[in-house]
Amino acid sequence: MAAEIGPRPRDRTVIMCHGAFDIVHPGHLRHLMYAKEKADILIASITTDEYITKAEHRPFVPQELRAGSLAVLEMVDYVVIDPNPTPIQNIRRLQPDYFAKGYEYFANGVPPKTQEEMDTLAEYGGEMVFTPGDVVYSSSALIEASPPQLGLEKLVALLESEGLRFKDLRQVLKNLAGVRVHILGDTIVDSYSYCSLLGATAKSPTFSVKHDSTERFSGGGAIVAKHMRSAGASVTFSTVLGNDELRGFVEFDLAQCGIDCLPVIDATRPTTHKERFISDGYKLLQVDRVDNGVISDKVLERLAEQLESTPADLVVFSDFRHGIFNRQTIRTLKKAIPANAMKAADSQVSNRWGNILDFVDFDLLTPNEREARFALGDQDSMVRPLASELFRRAHCKHLILKLGERGLIAYRS
Repeated sequence: MAAEIGPRPRDRTVIMCHGAFDIVHPGHLRHLMYAKEKADILIASITTDEYITKAEHRPFVPQELRAGSLAVLEMVDYVVIDPNPTPIQNIRRLQPDYFAKGYEYFANGVPPKTQEEMDTLAEYGGEMVFTPGDVVYSSSALIEASPPQLGLEKLVALLESEGLRFKDLRQVLKNLAGVRVHILGDTIVDSYSYCSLLGATAKSPTFSVKHDSTERFSGGGAIVAKHMRSAGASVTFSTVLGNDELRGFVEFDLAQCGIDCLPVIDATRPTTHKERFISDGYKLLQVDRVDNGVISDKVLERLAEQLESTPADLVVFSDFRHGIFNRQTIRTLKKAIPANAMKAADSQVSNRWGNILDFVDFDLLTPNEREARFALGDQDSMVRPLASELFRRAHCKHLILKLGERGLIAYRS
């Protein structure tokens, strides 16, 4: 860019604008048109996604799409995605004759950051110009009033940035067929007992309900195994079960799915069971039958033996904090993973203590935002710096920070 516009003094004047340009609106167009009238060449510089901190979920439009929205405008000659938190470095590098700011940066006093930009321009004789405020819009206000539906465009931009197409994603799923996956995790039997409300009892302020039906599902690490099996993988599942009725339910359910279940039976503890009582769509009560104590050395040894003796391309530690995993057992179990297997881990934090940073030097970690904040003791940071710090501390090759309906943030080494 610097070579194309040449050093000062130039035959043609250059003006530069900088901003997020999250949703390009008439105010932006007026700003850019005014700037172009002041010079021969207009450079539009945009802030990278990483440094937009106006709100938790911004930017709404990824940087590649924002740059493309400006590049198609006739008045814009060049678009720059600035990798720095402020435009100062690019001002020094490109040395535009003018730097254009909106009138709002001047009307109520010059902010410190704007003053820094003015001082940088003065270093080489550049000039700050303020565009009129006769057309006023706000990207933030527009997004809040009517959020655009850009999910598909964002996905396409992400794929293109990686040189991928949709058929490549389909091929990845097809390639899961036959992949040997060994999952080690806490099994939870989730029961939902549906009831009809009869009313309050006469002797105490207690609800009385009539039981209608109950549904049971294999949850915890077992549902992870079922998902991997439904994706086409060849799945082995190691877990700890009690010597009770629910043991038979879990073994039968997983066998029906084609999963090779290798339970270690511990008669001293029950199969973890969480039963919810529901009436008219409302959860009235949850009763847990669980022993969250640490597994015995004997059980740990048998689980390690299963890991070591079972060939696997991928080993997943599915930690629901019901006894299998803690800082000490993780070290033992990790050593038992076959040498060439990829290592992945997920640690759930709901009402139980757990820390994803106990799983150090794994190939993949997949915490959610709450689990990341818990691990780092950080309730205040924005999600990007939060994910970056977790990635640094975990020494993992890949990190996927799950954000629910907001999507995810992925890091890789």
